[in-house]
Amino acid sequence: MLRNICSTFIYVLTFIFILSQEQANGALHGTTKKMVEEANKKGPYLGLVIPNLFEMNPLLSNPEYKSTKLVIDYAGRRFRFGKIHKKPVILVMSGMGLVNAAVATQLLLSLFEIEGVIHYGIAGNANPNLHIGDVTIAEYWSHSAMWNWQRYGDGPENPLPFEGDGGFTREIGYLKFATYSSNGDDNLLNNVWYQAEEVYPVDGTPEQTQQAFWIPVDPNYFLLSKTLETMTLEGCINATTCLSTPPKVTTVQRGTSANIYLDNAAYRSFLYNNFNISPVEMESAGVALICFQQKVPFITFRALSDLAGGGSASTNEADSFSGLSAENSVIVMVEFVKLLAGYNRKLLKFI
Repeated sequence: MLRNICSTFIYVLTFIFILSQEQANGALHGTTKKMVEEANKKGPYLGLVIPNLFEMNPLLSNPEYKSTKLVIDYAGRRFRFGKIHKKPVILVMSGMGLVNAAVATQLLLSLFEIEGVIHYGIAGNANPNLHIGDVTIAEYWSHSAMWNWQRYGDGPENPLPFEGDGGFTREIGYLKFATYSSNGDDNLLNNVWYQAEEVYPVDGTPEQTQQAFWIPVDPNYFLLSKTLETMTLEGCINATTCLSTPPKVTTVQRGTSANIYLDNAAYRSFLYNNFNISPVEMESAGVALICFQQKVPFITFRALSDLAGGGSASTNEADSFSGLSAENSVIVMVEFVKLLAGYNRKLLKFI
């Protein structure tokens, strides 16, 4: 009897241990696995990757969004199911930064039947021709904090470590810190050279990488988004506080991401003058790189909430207008989904 009880106890402990290991390792099992399988029967979905609750809440309260009440929690993420203009969508909050954005996007694509990904939120503005409240739709995205930092004494003519044979490159460009010294002297920080990301295409040979710096959004999505440039956006926080220039929707050539909150006029100008970058923020390139590798169509809508250091020295515009900008990004995203819902999917060339 005692032996049987001990055997049963050991069996139960072993089962619990295996189950806990399965959960700890992020394995899909049990109820969650069944919920995912049932959800995918109703797909495919548009995946909406959203940086934080500040940018998600305007969508949750938007009358065009209808929640189906289905929520699936997995690996620390919450996947919310709903519809926008009858188009099935899945919402997931990524959290701040490139790693969080990439993880959330990969989980979304790995778990669910996704036909395309839309990313939206607020951003800083590096383009002096644009204004706070404008919603930008960039054709290309880059990660601009992948650097090769040269040792002091080396210059642009000196090769970088591991340059060639698919290693580091001087082709993209560099930033010379001494250019921004207030007294004009040399600077021990020397130069940083911008580098491309290594990507692993889903249809490529495993462990063989490709280089990618400017990641294009889906060309059909981008073409369709141009029809949104005539939209009217919100320009006032309240009856007494309005933007000096009415905001607009505009397609731009380039945006960039880095795990840096940019509030510096000199670097803002450098990015615009050297790379023709408009929106600057912390997540879009993470979404772009994952979708590029997985060959899933994507597009990003970023509303400009501040001037990335180019405004007044005494105030930060984001403190005043980030809420308005978040609302505008949702308004434009929702309108795009409505267009997509009525668009001929064969023309989108979904992969």
